Amino acid sequence: MARVSSDTATQTRHGEPAREQPPAWRERLRRYGYAPPARAGVRDRLVPPYPEPGRSPVWGLFGLDGRDARRLGRLAGWGGPLLVALFAGLLRFWNLGSPHEVMFDETYYAKDAWALYRLGYEGTWADSANDTILDNPAAAPLGETASYVVHPPAGKWVIALGEMMFGLNPFGWRFMVAVLGTLSVLMVCRIGRRLFRSTALGCLAGVLLAVDGLHLVMSRAALLDLVLMFFVLAAFGCLLIDRDAARARLAAALPPDGRPDAGVGGRLNLGWRPWRLAAGVCLGLACATKWSGAYVLVAFGLLVVLWDVGSRRTAGARRPYRSVLRRDAGPAFLALVPVAVAVYVASWAGWLAGRDGYFRTWAEGREGLSPELGPLPRFDMTWVPEWLRSLWHYEAEVYRFHVNLTSEHPYQSHPWSWLVNARPVSYFYESAERGESGCTAEGGCAREVLALGTPLLWWAACFALLYCLYRWALRRDWRAGAILCGVAAGYLPWFLYQERTIFYFYAVVFVPFLCLALTMMIGAMLGPPGSTERRRAVGAAGAGVLVLAIVWNFVYFYPVYTGQQLPKDAWQGRMWLDTWV
Repeated sequence: MARVSSDTATQTRHGEPAREQPPAWRERLRRYGYAPPARAGVRDRLVPPYPEPGRSPVWGLFGLDGRDARRLGRLAGWGGPLLVALFAGLLRFWNLGSPHEVMFDETYYAKDAWALYRLGYEGTWADSANDTILDNPAAAPLGETASYVVHPPAGKWVIALGEMMFGLNPFGWRFMVAVLGTLSVLMVCRIGRRLFRSTALGCLAGVLLAVDGLHLVMSRAALLDLVLMFFVLAAFGCLLIDRDAARARLAAALPPDGRPDAGVGGRLNLGWRPWRLAAGVCLGLACATKWSGAYVLVAFGLLVVLWDVGSRRTAGARRPYRSVLRRDAGPAFLALVPVAVAVYVASWAGWLAGRDGYFRTWAEGREGLSPELGPLPRFDMTWVPEWLRSLWHYEAEVYRFHVNLTSEHPYQSHPWSWLVNARPVSYFYESAERGESGCTAEGGCAREVLALGTPLLWWAACFALLYCLYRWALRRDWRAGAILCGVAAGYLPWFLYQERTIFYFYAVVFVPFLCLALTMMIGAMLGPPGSTERRRAVGAAGAGVLVLAIVWNFVYFYPVYTGQQLPKDAWQGRMWLDTWV
C-alpha cells in the first residue's frame, strides 16, 4: 500500500477528513509576524479603500471612538499634511534673504527674471551688476540689448513673480522658489497618502522631504531646478488622481456581484479626464523651465498607458492592450503631448510679443529652418510663420550649446555619484578671522551654503530603491513601479551626457520620489495589517530609529544648509568626505 504523504489530506480514526497542513515555511513566517492579506474583491483592487478612521487603535489612545474618531480621522487627511507643510515653510522662509549675496547661478536667473519682468525678454547687464543690485537695486544696470540665454522662460517667470512683489533683492528672487518648495512638501504628503492609503505614511513622506538638505537649499535659492521639480511632482499627482478616478468609473460599471466583466473592462469609454489635461499643462511648464522635462513627459506617458492596461485587465478585459490602444492611448497622447507643446510655446509670450528678443527676427528674409541641412537641398519654409521659424532657430542654437558644454567646473560630478552624495555644490562660502564679522572662535569661522542632501536619508534611500525594485519586479506592486518611474525620469537621462558639464543639484528633481521610496520601505518595516503585536513593535522601533537618525542628521547639517557662521573646526567636522570640501 502506498504511503500517504504528510502534505495531503488524510482521514482521522473517526473517518472525517483531516485539514490540510500549511507548509512549514508559512508557519515559520507566521512566527515572525507575517500574516497573508485577505484577497480583495475586484472593486477594492480597482480602488483600494482608505482605512476606516474609527477603527484605528491610535484614536483609542486619546479616548476617542465612533463618530469623533471618524471625523478627526478625515480631518487628518488634510490637517496632517498642512501641519507638515507649515513646518517645511518655517524652515524655508526663516531668514530667506540670508546670505545677502548673489549665490552661484542666481547671477543668471535672478537677473534674467527681472529683465523678463521689465522688458519681456532677457536683456544685458554690466559686469558690476551684482554689486550694484545688492547695494542699490534701484540703480540696477539693465540694458535693453537682447542677451543670449540657454533655458526657456517659464522658470524665470516664476522667479520674477517674487521680484514683482518684493523687488530685486535676495528675498524677492528667492520668494517664489521657497513657496514652491513648501507646496511640494504638501503635495508629497497628499501623494503619499493616496499611494499608500495611509495618512501617517503620507505625512512621513512629507516630513522626509522637509528635512532633506538638498531640497531645503534649492528651496532657498533662485535656480530653475526646484521649479522643474515642482511641475514634475504636480504632473505626477494629477496623473495619480486621474488613475483613481478612471478606476472608480470601471468599478462603478461592474455587475452588482462585483465580478470582472469583459464588456466593462474592454469597451467602457472612460469619458472626460480633466486631470490628464492638468498633467499635460504641468509637463509643458516643466519643459518650459528646463528641457530635461521632456524626458519626464515621455516616461509619464508610458506610465499612464501601463496604468490603463492594468485597470482594464483588472476590470475583466480579455485583450487589455488592444482595448487601451483603441480607447485610451489616443486621448492620453492628445491630453499630454499637444497640450505640453502648446504650453511650452505660450511660455515664450514675452519674447513673441515684441521684436527685440534675441533671434526674434532671425527668419526675416530667410526661407529655411535652422540648423542648416548641409549637402541636402534647402526647402522653402516660408509657409511657416516667421515667429515660429525664428523660435525654431533659437532652440536649435540652444541645443548645440547644451550638447557641446564640456568646459571643466570644480563642482561638476557624474550621475554615478549622485545617490551617495559624493560631490555636492557650494553655493556660497565665506571665512572670517577671530574678531571679524562677529567671529569669536580662536581658529576663525566659516559660513557656507552647501547643496548636499541629508546623508543618512540618501544612503537609506539607496536601499529603499532596491526594495522598490523587488516589489515592482517580483511582487508586481504598481506603487513601487510608479516611484521608480519618477526616479528614472529625473535621473537616468543624465547618463547620456556624462561628457557634459553636469551637477549634483540636478538630482533635486527626483528627491520627492526618493522620499516616497524610503517611506514605502519604512511602511514594510512597520509590518502588514494583521501582523502580531511583537512584529509591529519591533518594526516600529526600527522605523522610529531610522526616522529620528535622519532628522538628527538634518539638524546637524542645518548650519551649512543655511549659511550660518560656525567655528572652522565645527565646519570641518561636517565635511564627512574629502570631496565635500
